[in-house]
Amino acid sequence: MDQSLMFQNNMRLIQETVPGKQITLAHIIANPDPVIYHKLGLDPKLDYTGSAIGIMTVTPSETTIICADIAIKSTGVDLSFVDRFSGTLIFTGLVAQVEQAMVDLTEYCENRLGYTVCDITKT
Repeated sequence: MDQSLMFQNNMRLIQETVPGKQITLAHIIANPDPVIYHKLGLDPKLDYTGSAIGIMTVTPSETTIICADIAIKSTGVDLSFVDRFSGTLIFTGLVAQVEQAMVDLTEYCENRLGYTVCDITKT
């Protein structure tokens, strides 16, 4: 049998995942229970009154480095976790600081970098 006929009806598909330029999570936990700080390994000496935790997920993941820099410079939040491999960024501060940092980050990524940005959520 001719091999060209054997492969003629078979289709080979190759799938690739190409991450888009996007923020897929931008969440603020306002006035979290102190146990959350402890379970996440965040600073236990923090004054929890009026505090908040900001959580963001970004692709491409290297963007977390840029976001960390902007968050610190724009509002003075404390950087808790940056993972340039998964795209996760966690920062803490007063509720107003974390809210403003989240707004600054989403606006920068959307307007300057052309990212698709999700809504900021808050609990």
